[in-house]
Amino acid sequence: MTAARVRIGIAVFVVAALAAGVWWWSTRNRESTDDAQVDAGVTPIAARVGGTVVAVPIVDNQQVHEGMVLVQIDKRDYEIALDRARAELADAEASAAAARAGVPITSTTAASNVTTARGSVDQAASEVSATEQAIEAAKARLATAQARHREAIAKAAKSAKDVERFKPLLAKDEIPQQQFDGAVSAANADAAATESAAAQVVEAELEVRVAQSRFAQAQAKGHQASAELSEAQTGPEQVKVTQARAAAADAKVMQARAVVRQAEMNLEYTTVKAPVKGTVSKKSVEVGQLIQPGQALMAVIPLDRVWITANFKETQVEHIRPGQRVTIRADAYGGRTFAGKVESLAAATGARFSLLPPDNSTGNYVKVVQRIPIRISLDAGQDPDHLLRPGMSVVPTVHTD
Repeated sequence: MTAARVRIGIAVFVVAALAAGVWWWSTRNRESTDDAQVDAGVTPIAARVGGTVVAVPIVDNQQVHEGMVLVQIDKRDYEIALDRARAELADAEASAAAARAGVPITSTTAASNVTTARGSVDQAASEVSATEQAIEAAKARLATAQARHREAIAKAAKSAKDVERFKPLLAKDEIPQQQFDGAVSAANADAAATESAAAQVVEAELEVRVAQSRFAQAQAKGHQASAELSEAQTGPEQVKVTQARAAAADAKVMQARAVVRQAEMNLEYTTVKAPVKGTVSKKSVEVGQLIQPGQALMAVIPLDRVWITANFKETQVEHIRPGQRVTIRADAYGGRTFAGKVESLAAATGARFSLLPPDNSTGNYVKVVQRIPIRISLDAGQDPDHLLRPGMSVVPTVHTD
């Protein structure tokens, strides 16, 4: 009995040793973790303009291609706004054309006024009173133009500050692109309004100077040479006034064009299209719903570009390098395996990216093994049916040999 027990013990020991050897041989140069899941880019779809939803031609979990219409917002209000903006632009362009045409006319009449100035000597007395009133009126217009100019400068400065303030917020995705685009358009419009107000100030200043010059001419009382000189000196000023009016009209055209462009963009935003090819998920919009700018409508997930995020212990990454083969076993589908390769290692541990990173210098210290996120890409053709979905648990094994 004793000899038999010894033989049985030896046999058990040999079997155990062989099993341990087989296990060591099969697992050497391998690093594996069960702290891994499937990841994919999630593209949120949000409204850039508000309105009533008139069509939602897609459903949850539907495959969509890039450029496919996802949501259609009622565009009638935006079409009316665009027509109104285009009409205002046409009016501004017509006014600008008329103002530009008046410049050569004013130049020609200014030269002829020098010759006809002799006839105005007899009317100098009556013109004194009229020119005094003109001076007061021009000064009043100048004061009004200066006030508008100051107001336009202040508004333009505020709009420019809004754009600068929104830039970092947009970079952090804390505000929608539509809000940032609206701030940029407002800043451009306010800048054009500032130029228009400045041109109006120049125009008013020149009108004051012209009125004062005429007042001096009227006081000449028969001094033909002085009257002619004064009138001749007002000729260039009149040309400058006309040029200033033309510049103000051109500034209004720029402002109207900015409004038209914004109206065109708003009309385009009423059709929400898929920015990428993928699968629709988390749809929260229905026909008849009144939505607001920036409101989340759904998400599009490109399942043909999934990857694996594996959180290996820091003690496992010594021999892991980009490009190494990886065998990925999915918990779903009966443990089906997929082939891939190590794409990259994260720049920091997962704890460093947490909301409250640990601070080991604040008190008692307990060493905790950290985990390093490693991105693993699937080999081409490994998942043609898109079986792997974001969030699924997998067990990757990296071949470090």
